[in-house]
Amino acid sequence: MTTQTLKNLFIMTIFASLLGACATNQKPQITTVAQVDIPKFMGAWYVIAAIPTAIETASFNAVESYHLDDDGTIATTFTFNKGSLDGKIKTYKPRGFIVDGSGNARWGMQFIWPIKAEYLIAYLDENYTQTIIARNARDYVWIMARTPQVEDKAYADLVKKVADMGYDISQLRKVPHNLLENK
Repeated sequence: MTTQTLKNLFIMTIFASLLGACATNQKPQITTVAQVDIPKFMGAWYVIAAIPTAIETASFNAVESYHLDDDGTIATTFTFNKGSLDGKIKTYKPRGFIVDGSGNARWGMQFIWPIKAEYLIAYLDENYTQTIIARNARDYVWIMARTPQVEDKAYADLVKKVADMGYDISQLRKVPHNLLENK
């Protein structure tokens, strides 16, 4: 073999090894719920805990509300107090786009056109009172409920589900809510 052939073989071996390493480090896709009844899912959801995005690292009283528009998109309003229970109110209005053929469990959430962030309904209890919204990148996750707090056992069960999805739950932040105002 020539020196050039050996170099090419060496480069191809390194390249194949790197590709293999990348493939083995990838986590499996997060499984979504089979079917979401969209009208039933609409309404207010309190963020109980999250691995937060940059805009919500100091969120309090966080609530995400959904409304199904006539065009089939989801008008979303995300509000929270920044920095404290009585901090400045921040409001964001992304739009949700349901992915066809996903049982309504996969959405693209658009904060800025044309980018749609992955939004996966990975868990939803049968009464539509608790949900987990996840991402395959395992960078962000949201545990939400129809009430501003959940019982300790229910919270522990939800956190376990998040851990079972492959998230680092040490990054999970419980979101404080002013319970007196939410009653």
